[in-house]
Amino acid sequence: MSSFKVKGGVRLKGEIIPQGAKNEALQILCAVLLTPEKVTIHKIPNIRDVNKLIELLADMGVKVEQIGPESYTFQADNVNTSYLDTDDFLTKASALRGSVMILGPLLARFGHGRLSKPGGDKIGRRRMDTHFYGFQKLGAEFHYDSKKEIYYIDGKNLKGAYMLLDEASVTGTANIVMAAVMAEGKTTIYNAACEPYLQQLCDMLNRMGAKITGIGSNLLHIEGVKELKGTEHTMLPDMIEIGSFIGMAAMTQSEITIKDAQIHRLGIIPDTFKRMGIKMEFRGDDIFIPAQKHYEIETFIDGSILTVADAIWPGFTPDLLSIVLVTATQAKGTVLVHQKMFESRLFFVDKLIDMGAQIILCDPHRATVIGLDRKYPLRGIRMTSPDIRAGVSLLIAAMSAEGTSIIDNIEQIDRGYQYIDQRLNALGADIQRV
Repeated sequence: MSSFKVKGGVRLKGEIIPQGAKNEALQILCAVLLTPEKVTIHKIPNIRDVNKLIELLADMGVKVEQIGPESYTFQADNVNTSYLDTDDFLTKASALRGSVMILGPLLARFGHGRLSKPGGDKIGRRRMDTHFYGFQKLGAEFHYDSKKEIYYIDGKNLKGAYMLLDEASVTGTANIVMAAVMAEGKTTIYNAACEPYLQQLCDMLNRMGAKITGIGSNLLHIEGVKELKGTEHTMLPDMIEIGSFIGMAAMTQSEITIKDAQIHRLGIIPDTFKRMGIKMEFRGDDIFIPAQKHYEIETFIDGSILTVADAIWPGFTPDLLSIVLVTATQAKGTVLVHQKMFESRLFFVDKLIDMGAQIILCDPHRATVIGLDRKYPLRGIRMTSPDIRAGVSLLIAAMSAEGTSIIDNIEQIDRGYQYIDQRLNALGADIQRV
């Protein structure tokens, strides 16, 4: 198990290019199973979760060729569906939450699917009901073996249907869309997720020959087609990494330019960090963050404490609440962070409290952060990364703290951030992988 040894109090300066979007990559890679033709994908991040999914696709018989540092071709013209019945498949799929999104393409093209309970971050319950509700609406038969924790799905004759999703699940919507594009007739999905990553998936599917309308809204219409063709696709920059770099710049008093951020696809992320008092300038498609000694959290108009809460798109993404929370520890003012979707995602705050942060964990979903305005800097400690986003939040805290910190279990960070230590060290950070 690897760790980061982080020397705190170092100011950074320079330019950084965000990686391709992790959450988009997991959807797009699964979509290559929908066609026997070649699919070329660019800006694929070199991170553990994505690499494991590429490995899983190769084991299923997909021809994978790396044609550049971040570019691959995939051709699923000889998929071995019998591999789904092996213990090797179940073991590999269970280690990766994104593996659930192979079910939609498998149902659409091959008529059946099998999957063990997916893994991923330990951030609370992440139920699968929305995925299977959608498949059943399309006519698939579903069985869950609770003892073996294996899902079995038979969908040989999928037919379009109207459905109202019980939650606007991003992965659930993606999975259902991929199943519906080759179902007979018309499918209507209401309360669909509409994140930029899902828009990217739908645009890619349309280039492959699908007929999807309503992209970018929560009401999707899909006319089923008999087959899909190959295409070429480029990932968006990872909005979670962009938000992480904004918070990091503020905490470490650094001057950073985030290159090629596709600002128009970031929604309210920049405005939310501006409400935390962080100054930034948009220079074309780059975000320039000047070095700031102080930044002050806004209040609501009536003077009450600002609340930052997650919400479905175009609301604030839950993946950045950990970054907002750690950034607030050295701001001036107070903020209530409300994590609605996952009940275990705020439990990492005990490490920040050990570092000297003033945080009240109100309950599993809410934390009140009292900003120290740098009067009392955080202190370096030894800590463990519980999940991807909390891990990067702890890394940001360590980079701003006095002294040296050790962060264990950094494999969690590597699941979502490529070469993070090398890229930050190039800006002047002092992070050793040990």
